[in-house]
Amino acid sequence: MSNSLGEVFVLKTTDRATGVPTLLSKFDLEDYSEKTVALKANYNSADAFPASTHIDTLRALVQGIRNAGANAITLAERSGMGHTKEVLEEMGVLALAKELEFKAVVLNDVGKDDWIKVEKEGTHWARGFYMAKVFHDADKVVQTCCLKTHRFGGHFTLSMKNAVGLVAKRVPGGIYDYMWELHSSPNQRKMIAEINSNYNVDFVLMDGIKAFVTGGPDKGTLVEPNLLLASRDRVAIDAVGVAILKMYGAKGKVGEADIFEQDQLKRAAELGFGVKSAAEIQLTPLNDESRVETEKIERVLKAPVNTH
Repeated sequence: MSNSLGEVFVLKTTDRATGVPTLLSKFDLEDYSEKTVALKANYNSADAFPASTHIDTLRALVQGIRNAGANAITLAERSGMGHTKEVLEEMGVLALAKELEFKAVVLNDVGKDDWIKVEKEGTHWARGFYMAKVFHDADKVVQTCCLKTHRFGGHFTLSMKNAVGLVAKRVPGGIYDYMWELHSSPNQRKMIAEINSNYNVDFVLMDGIKAFVTGGPDKGTLVEPNLLLASRDRVAIDAVGVAILKMYGAKGKVGEADIFEQDQLKRAAELGFGVKSAAEIQLTPLNDESRVETEKIERVLKAPVNTH
């Protein structure tokens, strides 16, 4: 079974209960036995999928990791639009955590010792930033994200942007607002990539059964690609996500700029924690319908670079 960096698995489906396990079967989950797993989903607000992780995706993902023998799974989250605990309650996450016996941590409520400082050197962050320690301490880190544009300066919010939810808005005892800095900075998209160069991800599952191609992250123009994707490489899967957004008519910088000229992806390539170009991405379809979609994505992904 291939687990090469830069490989993105593509599955055309609307059935998460069978689709998620199909994707998980492409990764060596035997290595998760007796391990601790930190899970980052997309619960920025209490808006329905694709604004937030679909509860069926979370269920299938947790069950897959649990079936591989993981001895502790911790979902940690900080919502940017709404109170995190209320968001997790409303979206059914706390009930699911109780049912499937995983831990749901509200990052707004953890102590100062539960954050790790990342210094500012080599970043566009004025003071550096703080990351949730659980994502450093866990043996494995798994992420699940949605497929959507971002109207507040991110341009798109896929796996790399999803990592903003593991960064502190404020640290206990401090008054500085790191999220104000991020969202008011012209370097926001570069800063998103810099978050990602400071923590490891073992694989990403992207739920693209539906997507927003305008607006986002909480609402926008809805399309239905009917795709589930997974990769060990978050830069590769984000590049594929941008290609799909382009296919479905996303405008602005997402629609106009070449994929690796998008600021998040360009900065990620400079930092070197994933693929550096579309040429390094291998799309692997998992059924016949997926093959047709993969060919379409490939054409957008590897289109000639604009010369303007």
